[in-house]
Amino acid sequence: MKTHYYLGWFSKFFPENLGRVIQGDITDRKSLVMISSNPSLYEDDGATERSWLDQAGIIFGKYHLINYRVQKEDAHMLIQNASVIFLLGGNTPKQNDFLMEYGLSDLILKSRAVVMGASAGAINMSAKWICSKNLGYKVETSSVYKGIGLDNFSVLSHFDLENNIAHVQNELSFLSEEMNIYASNKDCAVRVKGDKIDILGDVYLISHSKIKKLDVTL
Repeated sequence: MKTHYYLGWFSKFFPENLGRVIQGDITDRKSLVMISSNPSLYEDDGATERSWLDQAGIIFGKYHLINYRVQKEDAHMLIQNASVIFLLGGNTPKQNDFLMEYGLSDLILKSRAVVMGASAGAINMSAKWICSKNLGYKVETSSVYKGIGLDNFSVLSHFDLENNIAHVQNELSFLSEEMNIYASNKDCAVRVKGDKIDILGDVYLISHSKIKKLDVTL
C-alpha cells in the first residue's frame, strides 16, 4: 500500500501524534535515502529533516544523501533499495531539475518505499506546481512545473497562508480547475495511505477556485 507524507516545515520536531503515525508506517528501516534540493551544496544537507526522525525514534541501518557527489547509476541503486525516500526542503526548482537530470522520478514512482517530502520536497512529490514570484520564487514569469506525480494533486507547502489566503486562492485558481491543491503552512502534514488522505495542522483545499480549511484527522 502506497504511503506518502507531504510535510511543511517543523519548528522543532514532529508533533507526538504525527511521530506515532510515521513510526507505524515505517516498518522497514534498513535504508533512508535523502534527495537534496541544493545538490551542489554539501554542508549539513538533510540534518534538520533527519533530526525530526531521530527525535521520533525512527532510526535506520544506513543513511544516504543523493546529490552531485553521487554518480547517477549509484543514485538509481540507492532509490531501488530504499526503505524510505525523503525529498529534502530548500530550493524547489533546483530539486525538480535534479530529479529530471538524474532520472529519479520514475524510480520513485515505482518504489515500494515510504516517500516523504518537506517543503520543497513535498511540492516536487505532487503532480504539478506553480512557480511564481507571488509564491516566493525569484522568477519574472509564472510557469507550471511537472512534479513526480505520486498523487494526482498539487501542493503548496510551508507558505504564510494565514496572511495571504485570498492572494493564494487567486494565484492558484487556474490550476485548481484541473486538480485539487493542498496548501499548508509550517508544522503541517498531508498523509496519503492507499486511497485515504489524512490531515495534520492548518491545511486548506483549493478546488475549482474555492478554498476551505480541512478538518484535522491525525
